[in-house]
Amino acid sequence: QMQLVESGGGLVQAGGSLRLSCVASGRTFSSCAMGWFRQAPGKEREFVAAISWSGGNTYVANSVKGRFTISRDNARNTVSLQMNSLKLEDTAVYYCAGTPIFWNNIRAADPGSYRYWGQGTQVTVSS
Repeated sequence: QMQLVESGGGLVQAGGSLRLSCVASGRTFSSCAMGWFRQAPGKEREFVAAISWSGGNTYVANSVKGRFTISRDNARNTVSLQMNSLKLEDTAVYYCAGTPIFWNNIRAADPGSYRYWGQGTQVTVSS
């Protein structure tokens, strides 16, 4: 079973940048599509970005498109989220997730599609 551990969260001023990383255990990482989701207090979990097992396909939510970039390094069992031009509304707990499915944009954006989840890392954007 895959274990996911996120890191890189913290406090940053609006307009600044953060890079989140998620390290996975096990040999099956390369066969999993990976995603980033976030959840703010009082709100439902929201899709942020996803990447196929090969890294050849990515899907980014409209709310972060042009600011966030998802990438993966299968040799290091790592998926990353580069966050630039951060806004106050980006404040949330960010979760890394994985699922052993073939790439599909609709399925990749659905949190119900993911079998494995990390514990989350807090991102706080201040004015």
